[in-house]
Amino acid sequence: MQWLKLKLPFIYLICTVTWATAWANLERDPNGYLTYCPCMGRFGNQADHFLGSLAFAKGLNRTLILPPWVEYRKGEMRSRQVPFNTYFDVEPLKDYHRVILMSDFMWHLADDVWPESERVSFCYMERKSLQQEKNDPDQPNCHAKDGNPFGPFWDTYNIDFVKSEFYGPLHFDVHHSTMATKWQSKYPAESWPVLAFTGAPASFPVQLENRELQKYMQWSAKYRDAARDFIRKVLPRGAFVGIHLRNGIDWVRACEHVKDSQHLFASPQCLGYKNERGALYPELCMQTKESIVRQLKRTIKNVRQTQPNNEIKSVFVASDANHMIGELNVALSRMGISVHRLPEDDPYLDLAILGQSNHFIGNCISSYSAFVKRERDSHGFPSYFWSFPKEKDRQQSKAHEEL
Repeated sequence: MQWLKLKLPFIYLICTVTWATAWANLERDPNGYLTYCPCMGRFGNQADHFLGSLAFAKGLNRTLILPPWVEYRKGEMRSRQVPFNTYFDVEPLKDYHRVILMSDFMWHLADDVWPESERVSFCYMERKSLQQEKNDPDQPNCHAKDGNPFGPFWDTYNIDFVKSEFYGPLHFDVHHSTMATKWQSKYPAESWPVLAFTGAPASFPVQLENRELQKYMQWSAKYRDAARDFIRKVLPRGAFVGIHLRNGIDWVRACEHVKDSQHLFASPQCLGYKNERGALYPELCMQTKESIVRQLKRTIKNVRQTQPNNEIKSVFVASDANHMIGELNVALSRMGISVHRLPEDDPYLDLAILGQSNHFIGNCISSYSAFVKRERDSHGFPSYFWSFPKEKDRQQSKAHEEL
C-alpha cells in the first residue's frame, strides 16, 4: 500500500506530461480550417458529402474539422451527434489531407483561432427561418441553427454565430476550374480562419472524382473487430454473399419518384453519371421478393461454377425493414445455404460486414449500398446490383454470347 502511495504522484505526473505533450502538437494551421454541419439525410448521404468536403478542404488547403455523424433515434425529437472516430479511424485520412476532430479543435484551438465574437456561418444564399418572426428582409441570415439537426449539431459544441456570410456564386467543384483559387482570394485564411458551412460543401451524390477517397475511410478497431468476430463465429466456414435490402415504407415512397427522374439518389453508381449505362427504371429501386430470390440463386450458381474452390456457404442480410430471413432460408435450403442477420440492428456493423463479404448485391439507388460499393472497389472486391442490368437486357446479352 505504501508503495502504491509513492507511485501515484509519479504516475499522475507522467500522465499530465504525456497529455500536455500531445496537445502541444496541435498547432494552429496558418492555412485555416473548414467545418460544416452534415445536415442532409442519414449516414449514406452524409458519407457522400464527407468525401466531397474532404476533397474541397484539400483544394482550399485548409484543415478539415471532422464533424460528428448526425443520427436520428426512434422516439427522440432531437438528433444525436456521434464523434467521427466512433466509426472511423482518423489517422488514415491524414494520408490524404490534414484533419482534426471537432472536439479537439473546439477544446484546444477554438478560443485562439475562432473566438466567439468572430464565428460566422456560411451559406450560398439566405436561408429562411421556420419561425417567421426571425426573418428580416433588411438583414438576411443563414439561420444556421434553425431546426433539427442544425440546432442540436452546433449546440453540441456550444457554437453560436454572430453573423452570416453568403458565398454565392462560388461553388465546391475544385476539380474542373480555378474555383479553389477564387475561394482563397475571397476568403483568405488571415481574415477568415474558419469557414463554417450550414450544410456540407459538397454535391450529392458524391462527385465522380471523389469516389476513390473512400479508401481513406477505414473502420475503427471496434467495428473491424466486431465484423471479423461475427464472420468467424456466426457464419459457417466458407464464402458468403452480403446483400442489402431497401424495403421500408419510406423507401417505397421514395421509389415513386423514379418515373419523373433521370437520376435518383445514388443511381449514377450503376447507370453512370451521364446515364451512359442506361436509364432509370422502377425495378432498380424496388425489387419483388421473387426477383431477389431469383438473382441471389443465379449469383450463387455462377460463383459455384467459376470459383469451385471457394464455394458460397451463407448469406448475410442487412436491411432497413424486412430482412426476408424466413423466405430466403426456405428458398436456399436445397442449395445448402444458411441466411443470417445481426441479432440487434446496427447499421454500421452491417456496413462493415457487407464490406468484407466475398460477393455483394446492393441497391443501385441507395447511398447506403453506395458506401459498401465504394469500399469494396477500393479493395478490388466484386459487387452487383439488384435488377441490373434489366432481366430482358441480361437475357439478350446471354443469347448474343451464345451465338
